[in-house]
Amino acid sequence: MANSQRTGERAVEKLTEQGLTNLPPAATLAGMITAEVPANSSEMRLTARASDPAFAQQLANVWVDALAEEAKAIESTSIDGEDPDFQPAVELLPMTKGALPTAPYAPDVERALMIGAAAGLFLGLVWAAIKHLLDRRVRSVEAIQKVGLSAIGTLPSDPRLSKGRQVLPVTATNSSRADRSNHAYAEALRELRTNLAYMDVDNPPRVVVITSSVPGEGKSSLSANLAVTIAQTGRDVIVVDGDLRRPVIAELFSLPGDAGLTDVLAGQADLEDVLQDFGPIPNLQVLAAGRIPPNPSELLASQSMRNLLDVLSERAFVIIDAPPLLPVTDGAVLAKASDGALIVVKAGKPTIDELAKATENLDRVGANRLGVILNQVPTKGSDASRYGYYGKYYSKKETKAKVANNKRSVAVAPQPIFSEFEGQAIPSLQDGTSAGNHAAPQQASRAVGGTDTATDQIQAVHPRQTAKPSSSASRRATHQESANGENFDDILFGGAHVRKPHDKK
Repeated sequence: MANSQRTGERAVEKLTEQGLTNLPPAATLAGMITAEVPANSSEMRLTARASDPAFAQQLANVWVDALAEEAKAIESTSIDGEDPDFQPAVELLPMTKGALPTAPYAPDVERALMIGAAAGLFLGLVWAAIKHLLDRRVRSVEAIQKVGLSAIGTLPSDPRLSKGRQVLPVTATNSSRADRSNHAYAEALRELRTNLAYMDVDNPPRVVVITSSVPGEGKSSLSANLAVTIAQTGRDVIVVDGDLRRPVIAELFSLPGDAGLTDVLAGQADLEDVLQDFGPIPNLQVLAAGRIPPNPSELLASQSMRNLLDVLSERAFVIIDAPPLLPVTDGAVLAKASDGALIVVKAGKPTIDELAKATENLDRVGANRLGVILNQVPTKGSDASRYGYYGKYYSKKETKAKVANNKRSVAVAPQPIFSEFEGQAIPSLQDGTSAGNHAAPQQASRAVGGTDTATDQIQAVHPRQTAKPSSSASRRATHQESANGENFDDILFGGAHVRKPHDKK
């Protein structure tokens, strides 16, 4: 009866009497009313829902009156018609007026947010799980091992290389020393250099090809910076641009690339005429690609190329920047003519299938696989892996350096003097005493000096060691000539290598 047509018609009449126009039909108004009877109660509660709070209040009040009138009319109606003087046994009486709503009943924003957050979290977890299961990209050393390869080095992402290919500065500056984020890449290159040196002690590789599965994995930048890192040890290094389709090595070293490898192979130039020295490191030479030939694969597979590599390997350690393995066959041809190939894999770029296919190309020609270098590993986020350590490590060192500088500004202390040795430094005080007498053995270089040296790492020196050899210390001296023409004696002090200027006569 609360939602009957007759009750709705009575409500429409009452609303019209109150001056409302353009009212919906009675059936529509009946759908906007909800009636309920609480348990163990003689009350009936009506709820009106509308888009306008004032109309909802007015509709509820009118509907109660219309329902009471409809109930009385039903009770007083007999077979003879409606008796207006009849007193019904049951009568509906309006008790209260409907209150003006202060807030909409729908939508429930708080409830909707909770449901949405729960549903979004669930769907996000499901999507992450599916993406993880279906993701075939190489992001870690474990993924490399699934292909049956070994990772001989992992290089973190460096913000300087994100701007494009470049050879990182050879000489440390004040800004580079202050920016500790750059040190992780330098340390990783040194680790890779060490791994290459101990890869095969009896028969170490002399000619190494650096390639990748697909373009854009950073092999050219890695080839150039690895060559610089190896050359910094004093070893002669030659970088050969073997990518005769898209050569970039000469541009990386800021050298002219009009003449180079192709001219030597074609017999149009002598090797000494096109081999160029890299200014900051004289023992590092670059052989540019030269003019782009129409048949690069045949040229690289020629006997002249093999003879040239034999000549170069007799005078220096050779690094060849080769094209990717999947698009062209040049990289596999060069790997066959060399002592082995290093495959550069950019974290998150190639798939496991692409890496496996590139490995098959090397195996098909009988090339030696030296290993895989995982490049541009993230240093932040869930994929940071081990390189999250570098940020924490250097952050702590910067804090200690600031504390030491603050203390030094209050108390006057003798200034340290640094003696160069193999890219490192031993501080000694101006009064001739060793810096180790004032600091713990493991902090001798940094805690006392308080000033960054021109290199990236400092070795600890025993407190009683000084820059001059003692008669009781074990000594091994060899005469060398540095890159700038100065003579040095290499001396071994309890595990620390010292380069002492050789007395000139």
